[in-house]
Amino acid sequence: MKKFAVVLAGCGVFDGAEIHEATLTLLAIVKNGCSYEVFAPDRTQHHVVNHLTGKEMPESRNVLVESSRIARGKAHPMEEFDPDDFDALIFPGGFGVAKNLITWAIDGDQCRVDESVEKALRSMKMANKPIGAMCISPVLLAKIFPGIKLTTGNDHISADFIRKMGSEYVVATHAEVIVDKQAKIFTTPCYMLDAAITDIEKGTDNLVKEMLKVM
Repeated sequence: MKKFAVVLAGCGVFDGAEIHEATLTLLAIVKNGCSYEVFAPDRTQHHVVNHLTGKEMPESRNVLVESSRIARGKAHPMEEFDPDDFDALIFPGGFGVAKNLITWAIDGDQCRVDESVEKALRSMKMANKPIGAMCISPVLLAKIFPGIKLTTGNDHISADFIRKMGSEYVVATHAEVIVDKQAKIFTTPCYMLDAAITDIEKGTDNLVKEMLKVM
């Protein structure tokens, strides 16, 4: 049984992981005969957003603790990730990725990747194991691995960043997976497009299926 490590950025589209993408990724992994474990950095998230009003809230939350809501309490600190234990690494999206896993939403081109996340990505790349990313998560890969092929759908801002970092941007539509065969990197737009939850279900399932082909 192939095993995925799923990295979350908290809980909630505006300040953490996109919950539909996260949950449907876990479902896709199991539906395709695989298993998973959930990881997240053990650190304070950038900020907390009221998802009813869109306004910032005067409180502090932890990325790992919030991610454990989606993982039903079974989330591990990113620092404990061991590439030898997994066959693939996958990143659901949500604006929390661009705030908590990489500072792209705050610092733009000068952004920094969370140290534990970067270590996990580099270790999987060195082990020649597949990496998947959906929604806004491909900006993580662009920052670390120049010269790869990526998509965030048809978003001009992230496309410009990806190109500035030295990678190729590919326009993609619902449920389409862009595959960089040499790098073993797989990306799909999900909610970077105006999508229905059924589009997300297809996108996550297709992403997992494509990754399984190279395992």
